[in-house]
Amino acid sequence: MRHAEFPSQICSIARSLEILGEWWTLLVVREAFFGARRFGEFEANLGIARNVLSDRLSKLVEAGVLDREPEPGRGNPVAYRLTEKGRELLPVLVALMQWGDRWINSGREPVTLVERETGKEIAPLEVASREGRPLRARDLVVTPGPGADAVVERRFGGGKTE
Repeated sequence: MRHAEFPSQICSIARSLEILGEWWTLLVVREAFFGARRFGEFEANLGIARNVLSDRLSKLVEAGVLDREPEPGRGNPVAYRLTEKGRELLPVLVALMQWGDRWINSGREPVTLVERETGKEIAPLEVASREGRPLRARDLVVTPGPGADAVVERRFGGGKTE
């Protein structure tokens, strides 16, 4: 089982990977978005070992990405539901899916996402300015944020721009 911890980094990506970076974790979250609620549904849809799935579900509940709720039925079943924190991972999953569709599965996309109301495929995700202009990496500048330490301040110039 791979799990990374990055205690020396104050980077938000590193902190996020501590929760989401294990193999299977984003696939468990994907299945929750696709409608899986019960342990058996996750297990059947993923083909994952029970102990690994149990560990991933527990960690996602502990991290506040999923809620565990009692379900009616025999054997004290529970349902897993995405929390607000979990639902806000949608752009992450869509970005990974669209990247994979373009660069790995081009022309052989296993699923597509369509808007329920219109039935039309969703647009490609892009980084945009506050005014809605598409932005590329060359259009961005990294500046220290409110949680920056001295290392980040030195690395990224210490000056904030608006």
